[in-house]
Amino acid sequence: MATKKTEESPEQIAARREKAKAEGLAKKAAKASEKDLKASDLPPETARPARLRNFYKKEVVPALMKEFSLKNPMQVPQLKKIVINMGLGEAVRDPKVLEAAAIDMTKLAGQKPVLTAAKKSIATYKLREGMNIGCMVTLRRDRMWEFYDRLVNLGLPRVRDFRGVPAKMDGRGNYSLGLKEQIIFSEIDYDKVDKLRGMNITFVTSAPNDEQCKALLTHLGMPFKK
Repeated sequence: MATKKTEESPEQIAARREKAKAEGLAKKAAKASEKDLKASDLPPETARPARLRNFYKKEVVPALMKEFSLKNPMQVPQLKKIVINMGLGEAVRDPKVLEAAAIDMTKLAGQKPVLTAAKKSIATYKLREGMNIGCMVTLRRDRMWEFYDRLVNLGLPRVRDFRGVPAKMDGRGNYSLGLKEQIIFSEIDYDKVDKLRGMNITFVTSAPNDEQCKALLTHLGMPFKK
């Protein structure tokens, strides 16, 4: 005797479609790793949430609320943006240096940087006001979280004789870190680097003081010197 086929409810149909959509995105991401797809074929950023952002919401927020006796989750300090700045004094003599530095910064940040100009003229260095002497980029949301994740877990451990980063804040709940070489990032091809360049990385947080800022970055994996 043939069994009667049961009809699916609207909820079951929606769940089946969402599952099929997720499987399709996973297949596209797998093919992209083999360079079979263009960047435009990748799933949007909203479909690929940053790993560290989820860790912050699930683990860091409850830990900070308990550590500082905060009653409201909105009081918990959060990472607002990351600013990467690269000063290039040699660009006064060779403007092509800016192009090479911008390419490196684009690779490690995931977005195109803006050029920074001199604010005043200095005759000793043959520097004129308005001359481009550096580049910078500001990261927010998922790109910010992804960069922080790569910096802490992949970049800093590759620093020569690394023993931790200085634990000195700016007095307003922000932290700045200086790097001497851009080759600590795996995105930079060492064979194509024309010159080692340093950079300043500023972590802007909503922390009201340095203590909460340090606690936030520590919970997110920043290896401060002890």
